[in-house]
Amino acid sequence: MRERPWLSGVRRPPNPLVSGHRAARGALRSMTEALGARRRLAWLNAADLSIGTTLDVRRTAEELAGFAVPELADGAAVDLLDSVLRFQEGDRVPGGGAPRLRAMAVSEVEGLNLAPDPVGELTVHTADRLGQRCLTTRRPVLVTRMTRADFAVIAPSRESSDIMRRAGVHSYLAVPLIARGVLLGLADFVRAGHRAPFSRTDVALAMELASKAAVYIDNARLYGREREHVVTLQRALLPRSSPSTPGLDVTSCYDPATDPAAVGGDWFDVVALPSGRTALMVGDVMGRGLAAAATMGRLRTVARTLMALDIAPERLLARLDLAARDLEEDQVATCLCAVYDPYGGTFRVSSAGHPPPLLTGPDGASAFLEVPAGAPLGAGVIPYDVVERRVPERTRLTLFTDGLVRSRTADLGTQLERLRVAVGEGLPADGTECRAVAERIGGDRSDDAIVLAALALPLGPECDVYVRPLPPDGKAAGQARAAVREQLERWGLEELVDTTELVVSELVGNALRYGNAPGELRLLRHERLSVEVSDSGPDLPQIQHADVSDESGRGLQLINMLCRRWGSCRTPDGKVVWAEQDLPVRAGGPARGSG
Repeated sequence: MRERPWLSGVRRPPNPLVSGHRAARGALRSMTEALGARRRLAWLNAADLSIGTTLDVRRTAEELAGFAVPELADGAAVDLLDSVLRFQEGDRVPGGGAPRLRAMAVSEVEGLNLAPDPVGELTVHTADRLGQRCLTTRRPVLVTRMTRADFAVIAPSRESSDIMRRAGVHSYLAVPLIARGVLLGLADFVRAGHRAPFSRTDVALAMELASKAAVYIDNARLYGREREHVVTLQRALLPRSSPSTPGLDVTSCYDPATDPAAVGGDWFDVVALPSGRTALMVGDVMGRGLAAAATMGRLRTVARTLMALDIAPERLLARLDLAARDLEEDQVATCLCAVYDPYGGTFRVSSAGHPPPLLTGPDGASAFLEVPAGAPLGAGVIPYDVVERRVPERTRLTLFTDGLVRSRTADLGTQLERLRVAVGEGLPADGTECRAVAERIGGDRSDDAIVLAALALPLGPECDVYVRPLPPDGKAAGQARAAVREQLERWGLEELVDTTELVVSELVGNALRYGNAPGELRLLRHERLSVEVSDSGPDLPQIQHADVSDESGRGLQLINMLCRRWGSCRTPDGKVVWAEQDLPVRAGGPARGSG
């Protein structure tokens, strides 16, 4: 239509209908963007409730991958630095070489089946791969529309590349996992099918999600490192092996708590005593963490020293109480000490506020041994009582710490009854006693646990004992020498006859002079040869400094030079003085007990 000349140069008024449509479209677009931003913000806020629910690195990675699918991507994978999985420091220096990563988590929509790196295996990020670029630059990598060449630098293998193409994957996004300036790994995402490719908005969203998740992963790493340090210290302070225990099969296990704040207070020990006896001990410092572990180590050192002096269990606890009160930490501890005599078949047990041990008979029936509890170590309430129980062969004494039965959902009486039943079913002997018993008990154990089980067995052929009463007069020394010569020749230990005769003469003479007369002579052959003489005197012998002109006082000095070690211990009727010698070296083999 030809323009009318009189309208030339005159602006037409806007069409109100067209303007209204444009305004409506703009408002709708703004509203859609606002709704999208609000939905993305709500989704990110929900991440705080879905990711980091536990302080476990692997579980946190799984939660990140699962949360991203399907809202952000059709497939997601999380790879973490191998050092992070060992609770070590991540990578602080950008632009370095290719770090070692492990595939931690994979999540996909149903039916996608992309064949990523197997979870738990090392992932391959060569210099030409986009994941390596993300790690070295610490910046996101986005491929909006993937070409055939892109699949080769994204997929872990040629087979995976073909699978991705057939699955319709068309867009790729990788973001680094960085927390507190430390690189922890990377997360990569893909979209497939008719879904829109990743946009710059998606990159920002993925980076925000990765930032949140990285903090949770790093918290789990720090948590695991703290627990590892405490558990390492705890294990270093516990015995690494058990000594020879004649007539007793001892098994033990230590199962640390999952919470590092709950680790550090439990200990146990096994000490070989003279006369073939064995001392067993368990204890629990009433505290947690590194301070409790340090206190535990100091108490165990004192206890082991006292046990090596062959002090009776009730007296040992009394002295240990004094040591606990001297500690600067002002902590208390519970403790149970038991001494087993294989030749008498007796357990002598004393407790300082510790749970009673379980006694399981040869028929499998279990019952708690009634031991007066006493006050915890460090409380200053002494003395302690002792219980002595003779047991038949195949009887098992089980000592444990209260972490085995502590529960938030069940009372102590119920847990102890469950423990009694569980122990009656038998215990494995492969170091998993704690876990096996805890699984049978059930509940929600959240503390350290120690199980120390001692099974009374018949003495083997390498364990011999000879006992003879001695007269309370001067004839005792001659009879003791004759008995020693006769018995050692029967055992084939002729090389030790002269030395042992001299030793027993001094022991009997000491009993006649200071011990109200000797009571009994006992010879024991196990890893070493032990000579014992008992008497009813109250005073323990000590080496005296004898001058050249003195006619006596050199007996114990002589025993100290001739024997590997010697000592004395109190008994209910007096004391026993003993001396040990190494067995002679046999042709073709090492000396028995020379270690």
